[in-house]
Amino acid sequence: MQPGPVFGNMDKFVGLGVFVDTYPNEEKQQEAQKRRYSPAVQRVFPYISAMVNNGSLSYDHERDGRPTELGGCTAIVRNLHYDTFLVIRYVKRHLTIMMDIDGKHEWRDCIEVPGVRLPRGYYFGTSSLTGDLSDNHDVISLKLFELTVDRTPEEEKLHRDVFLPSVDNMKLPEMTAPLPPLSGLALFLIVFFSLVFSVFAIVIGIILYNKWQEQSRKRFY
Repeated sequence: MQPGPVFGNMDKFVGLGVFVDTYPNEEKQQEAQKRRYSPAVQRVFPYISAMVNNGSLSYDHERDGRPTELGGCTAIVRNLHYDTFLVIRYVKRHLTIMMDIDGKHEWRDCIEVPGVRLPRGYYFGTSSLTGDLSDNHDVISLKLFELTVDRTPEEEKLHRDVFLPSVDNMKLPEMTAPLPPLSGLALFLIVFFSLVFSVFAIVIGIILYNKWQEQSRKRFY
């Protein structure tokens, strides 16, 4: 995790970001220009959104992440006298985000996205950032649970072969995925055949050179 402008984290990150945005930058700009989104697409803040990034996308603060948003929902979490909860569940490439913000201990759906591909070996972290207006929120606890999921051998292979985050049916700019390291045998074979090819090329070159010299002497005499 590196400090940066995306809610305190670096831009062009690699992974899944879930944002709780408390200030409507784009809506305020729209109001200043006496323009407004239609009610069907206008968002009410505070707002929860999710974004999957392979390191090639920038989070657009001026538009509150709208161009890269996978989904979102309104979450009125200011000035409450009880704890609020957010759950992020990822099972078999299915991302589900739910919230409990009414003090009733009941989960409400927020975001549901199928086809999310996340590599193994990632980390969890939280960060925050404010602009000209200050806001105060406390992260009381962060609980992690490993879910037991039965996978077929094909599903296990597909899960293991994911090297960069992606979302099915969502085109992300291409990035070069890290290649798996070569085994000792593969490395030996590559070096061996490279040497054989080099020796073969040298021998062919000497033969052709000798023939060229012989043809030159015949023409001279």
